[in-house]
Amino acid sequence: MIRLTNLKLALDHNEDDLKNIVMSTLKISAEQLLNFSVFRRGIDARKKRNILLLYTIDVQTSDDETLLTKFSDNQSIRLTPDMAYKFVTKAPEQLGSRPVVIGFGPCGLFVGLVLAQMGFKPIILDRGKEVRERTKDTFSFWRKRTLNTESNVQFGEGGAGTFSDGKLYSQVKDKKHYGRKVLHEFVKAGAPEEILFVSKPHIGTFKLVTMVEKMRAMIIELGGEIRFSARVDDLDIVDGKIKGLTLSNGDKIISDHIALAIGHSARDTFQMVHDKGVYIEAKPFSIGFRIEHPQSVIDAALYGNSAGHPILGAADYKLVHHCKNGRSVYSFCMCPGGTVVAATSEENHVVTNGMSQYSRNERNANSAIVVGIDPSDYPGGPLAGVDLQRELERAAFKLGGENYDAPMQRVGDFLNSNATTEIGVVQPSYKPGVKLTDLTGLLPEYCNVALREAIPAFNKKIEGFAHEDATLTAVETRTSSPICIKRDRDNYQSINTQGLFPAGEGAGYAGGILSAAIDGIKVAEAMALSITGELPVTNDRS
Repeated sequence: MIRLTNLKLALDHNEDDLKNIVMSTLKISAEQLLNFSVFRRGIDARKKRNILLLYTIDVQTSDDETLLTKFSDNQSIRLTPDMAYKFVTKAPEQLGSRPVVIGFGPCGLFVGLVLAQMGFKPIILDRGKEVRERTKDTFSFWRKRTLNTESNVQFGEGGAGTFSDGKLYSQVKDKKHYGRKVLHEFVKAGAPEEILFVSKPHIGTFKLVTMVEKMRAMIIELGGEIRFSARVDDLDIVDGKIKGLTLSNGDKIISDHIALAIGHSARDTFQMVHDKGVYIEAKPFSIGFRIEHPQSVIDAALYGNSAGHPILGAADYKLVHHCKNGRSVYSFCMCPGGTVVAATSEENHVVTNGMSQYSRNERNANSAIVVGIDPSDYPGGPLAGVDLQRELERAAFKLGGENYDAPMQRVGDFLNSNATTEIGVVQPSYKPGVKLTDLTGLLPEYCNVALREAIPAFNKKIEGFAHEDATLTAVETRTSSPICIKRDRDNYQSINTQGLFPAGEGAGYAGGILSAAIDGIKVAEAMALSITGELPVTNDRS
């Protein structure tokens, strides 16, 4: 097939328009065009008065080879690449110890799924509950302030991505097209087929719940085993090699191939892994607030008179500003038509996150507005970033009234260093509730300086971003893992613990659902090849 890229059409076009632009691009007749399909559809909103859709189309003609030769100098007309996933190996008839996966978020899910599809019958452990019970516990915290420290936004089947916008796009390099494998598996599990072609696919929380359940069933059908409420409290490491683990209930599991896909908030597990001598480094992450605007303001600023068009949906944004004090401020985890949610996993802490449903039809848009920090800002060893996160989250708990309300300030008051005493036109969505206050003393002063410079700068790109009634809810600390569990770049094993495979966001190798799932596939392949003896042990740090 032939792939055509960068085809532009107006918002209100029809199927015939699409067919005609394909034929005119290739200079072929309707008889020569056998079929075509949309591979990607994006939005070009740089000119609000003339918003265009950008298409990538896969085409089959009566003579593909001749056309490819004819247009060999045209970079927009190329052979459609083979993006079908191919398993790297299959399990031997006689397995020794079964591979184990710790964590059942997006990364652990795909480690387990791909291992199961190759016949390795993995054992998957998650400290939290199955997804529907976990959802009940999470909603109970939001409504009644009853926190279950083992079943919440961070812990349980589906991982932190379950309570998010369900974004399925990433900027990671993906030369082997692992991302297509991820999307196809999600569609098999019930995701809308449009995620295969829209440029910024998303699913939303409620759809993710059902999909995760179906994927769990697939793994079990293929011989995998999944245990919930199964926190790992110890690793058995002998002479630099993993031999097994111990669960919180005392059960022991023997395995010499263990994937560590624990997510970015498993702080007690970070400590245990560090205490066992597994090599860990502190890594950069970001801290800040959740900002909320009326979604209508964002739509109008980005889409102009086309705001509300069904193809466009709720507008999103991605912003970055490099400040005079050397800091970078950027938007993160933008949730169109969503809500700000309570995301703590520890008692007497307040943490914010963002969530949207598939429809994205809530009143407000929200995103994290965060400042990049690095280990020089929190010296003290590999886990110093965890200490800083906890310090900020405890301070937010105290500032919010010590009842899990989150401290909140209007943007205008924050920019002018005034305490907020009343809510304006923007109604904060955070549950359980908010306490109006002054956020100035919460973050380090260099963060305040950077944010007060960045927010007006963002207003030049999105009119209304610095509106005085927009809200800032604190605190956003879990943008990414504050550690990196270093692994070999070839065999994906810990650089000093053979058989232990650090994976996903918690280990510092992903950021978001898609990148975590992609990393899960890579780790599953590395584990499989190691088990079959096809992947040599090296010591190449990455």
